[in-house]
Amino acid sequence: MSKRTLVANQPTIGKLVRELRLQIGLTQEQFAASLGVTYPTINRWENGRSKPSPLALQKIEEMLQHQGDRGQDLLFKYFPIQQ
Repeated sequence: MSKRTLVANQPTIGKLVRELRLQIGLTQEQFAASLGVTYPTINRWENGRSKPSPLALQKIEEMLQHQGDRGQDLLFKYFPIQQ
């Protein structure tokens, strides 16, 4: 997987979080538990009302890496390489 660093101010981070969660097959509650945050936190991220912390972003990146090609596809979809 090419190295990309997710940053919280990227407007698509909420969409990425939602699609990753659905791809893994977790509810917001289950996804929250896997990241060590609360359900309302995931809900706020997905609705664009708040952004993940640096630690949460690191955990999200790890989840993407564990998804292999599917995680890579999500990264390219939401964070295309700018030339």
